[in-house]
Amino acid sequence: MRIKDIITALEAWAPRSLQEDYDNCGLQVGDPDAEVNGALVCLDCTEAVVEEAARAGCGLIISHHPVIFRGLKSLSGKGPVERTILAAIKHGVALYAIHTNLDNVRSGVNAEIGARLGVKSPRILAPKAGQLRKLVVFVPIDHADAVRNAVFEAGGGHISNYDECSFTVGGMGTFRPGPGSNPFLGVQGTRELVSEFRLEFLYSLQKEGAILAAMRAAHPYEEVAYDLIPLANTHPGIGSGMIGELDEPLEESEFLARLKAAFGLKVVRHTRLLGKPVQRVAWCGGSGAFLIGKAKAAGADVYLTGDLKYHEFFEADSRLLLADIGHYGSEQYTMNLIQRRLGELFPTFAVRLTGMVTDPIYHS
Repeated sequence: MRIKDIITALEAWAPRSLQEDYDNCGLQVGDPDAEVNGALVCLDCTEAVVEEAARAGCGLIISHHPVIFRGLKSLSGKGPVERTILAAIKHGVALYAIHTNLDNVRSGVNAEIGARLGVKSPRILAPKAGQLRKLVVFVPIDHADAVRNAVFEAGGGHISNYDECSFTVGGMGTFRPGPGSNPFLGVQGTRELVSEFRLEFLYSLQKEGAILAAMRAAHPYEEVAYDLIPLANTHPGIGSGMIGELDEPLEESEFLARLKAAFGLKVVRHTRLLGKPVQRVAWCGGSGAFLIGKAKAAGADVYLTGDLKYHEFFEADSRLLLADIGHYGSEQYTMNLIQRRLGELFPTFAVRLTGMVTDPIYHS
C-alpha cells in the first residue's frame, strides 16, 4: 500500500486539524508516495522499535507519540530522538504520529480506555468549541430533496447520535441574471421571483470541503446563494477526556482492583479513599490533570489519568477519588485501537503491534 493511502484513512478518523497547538502529528520521516508491505504500531517510536520494524519488513511505523516533538537543529545522533530518526532513514522506514488528534475524537484513545473499564454510555468530558458551523443554502423547492440528500451523504446534519438533521423554511427569492450569465431559471436582464426553501445544516468543520462540493454539485443554480456561520456551540464528539457510568456501583477498593486488572498494573497512585461508592467514572489518557476541575463539576466519583504531580492530588478536595495509572499505563492499548481500525479498513494489509515495552518508568 502507499503510505499516503494509509494516512488518508487515519486522518479521516482523526483529522490532523484536531491536534493541539503544541503538538506535531503527521508524517515525520518518509515519502508519502512510497509503497510499504506492512506497518508496525507502537506507543513510542524508539531506535529499538525502528530496528524491530526493519526486521519485520514493515516500511511504516505508526506511533501515538511523535518522535519529533520540538524543533531539531541537527541530525548528528547525539540523543535518542536523533538516533531514532537516523535509524529510520538508514532502514527506509517511514514514521507517522497520530497523537492529540486521536485523543480528541470520540472513538479514539479515551474510548478504548472506557471500553476496557466497562463504562457505559461514555461521552466527552470537555467538548471543544469552534468545531461546528452551520450551512444555510437557498434552493428551488423542487430541488430541495436532492441538495438535502447530497449534504447528508457528505456528512452534514450529523449531531451526536443523530444524523440527517436539517431545518427547512419556505420563502420567495429574487434575482436578475446579468450579461454573460447562464441562468437555470429566468432570462438575462429580467428580475425573477422564485419559491425557494432555506435549508440549514450543522456540520463538523473538518467536513466543510466535502459538504460544499456536494451541495454545489446537487444545486441547479449557476451561482448558489449560501452562508457559512461559525457557531459557539461545543461539539459533542470532539474534545478532551470522557465520562460515563458503570453498570453497578463498586466500593473504591473494588474499583481500584478492577483498574489494576484491566490495565495490568502493579501500582495505582491515588488520593485517600472517601468511603463512597464509585459509579460515575471520568478519565483522560496521558497527562490529564487539566481536567480535574471538569471531572468534579460533572459529578464524577473517580477521575483517572496519568502524570499527576504532588500538588495536583490536593485538587481532589475530598470530592472525588483521583487515580494515577501512569502515562504509559493509560495509553498502552492505543496500539490495539489503531491496529483494529486499520485491520477493518485494510483487511489484507499487515499491521503488527510492537513487541517492545517502551515505558521508561519501572517500579521495584
